Amino acid sequence: MTKAIIPQPRPGIMEISPYVGGESKLAGVDRIIKLSSNEGALGASPRVRDALIASAGEAHRYPDGNATALREALGRTHGLDPARIVCGAGSDELIGLLCRAYAGPGDSIVQSAYGFLMYGIYARGVGAEPILAPESDLTADIDAMLAAVRDTTKLVFLANPNNPTGTCLPTSEVVRLREGLRDDIILVVDAAYAEYVERNDYDAGARLVDSHPNTVMLRTFSKIGLGGLRLGWSYGPAHIIDVLNRVRGPFNICGQALVAGEAALADPAFTDLSRAHNSLWRDWTRQKLQAMGIRVGESSGNFVLATFDAEGPFTALAADAALRQQGIICRRVAGYGLPNCLRITIGRDDEMQAVVEALGAFMAGEGR
Repeated sequence: MTKAIIPQPRPGIMEISPYVGGESKLAGVDRIIKLSSNEGALGASPRVRDALIASAGEAHRYPDGNATALREALGRTHGLDPARIVCGAGSDELIGLLCRAYAGPGDSIVQSAYGFLMYGIYARGVGAEPILAPESDLTADIDAMLAAVRDTTKLVFLANPNNPTGTCLPTSEVVRLREGLRDDIILVVDAAYAEYVERNDYDAGARLVDSHPNTVMLRTFSKIGLGGLRLGWSYGPAHIIDVLNRVRGPFNICGQALVAGEAALADPAFTDLSRAHNSLWRDWTRQKLQAMGIRVGESSGNFVLATFDAEGPFTALAADAALRQQGIICRRVAGYGLPNCLRITIGRDDEMQAVVEALGAFMAGEGR
């Protein structure tokens, strides 16, 4: 019998560790509290739900490939030129398109050490090398990022706020990063969690796009209620937007996502409500965990990062096991190089009370 020939992927592909999303099920457990993915605690806006129901009869129609109405709505909402906006299947797709269009074998991209995993995954997917710049106190270090840049660097990715650490840089530091880079390097400011930032020295990136060449801002609808519909968008200079439109799929956004995005933008009160809920319970959770002796830094996202002991009875692995016994799933982030941490998404009131109660029992030694 002839031995089957196995086609080999391009060099570098097998070096990629596949991205693993947050778990949502536990064997033998009926009631799950899922705090492992940074989804909106309050779900989707009522306007979004109504719009999706109304659009069901159009499911057989191809969507507008240019996302015209949604881009115009984004332009009105944020004061931006719709012609300089391109939409994607989540900001994830846009990260991939940027790597595909501007990097390749022999090139490199730079990101902070604990930045979003997909930057490196997409870079390796096109044959480029991801370079990780050391962080300072789980915060992107601008000097370290600038020092990591090579002659081969084509893109620099900065998640601000960052996932999974929750840390956030002031606009002045982001400007310093842009001004320290060569003009031919694209700076990608990933502002996926911008809706949750409440500090007064923060800008999601639009002003930097307008004032500095070759800068791109990424945004998403995923974190504030539309995670399941995969809808993101990018704002950038005309020449980069033109390139992204050339390499994206012709119908990369489904019609239901387009409808939902417009409805979400038309309901700013729901966004305000979601932000207020997140702020209240994020701060409450952080204070409660710190009082137990768990180290929790400040976060500008819809989650907190809890740091446990490296060894002994109070490790992240042991805490995760204790939470799972209660049907609570948080996110272990060892894949980010943070084996002593759990990322805890901010959920509903009862969900946050449950996770704090469970961690309180764990830290008190109950059940061991």
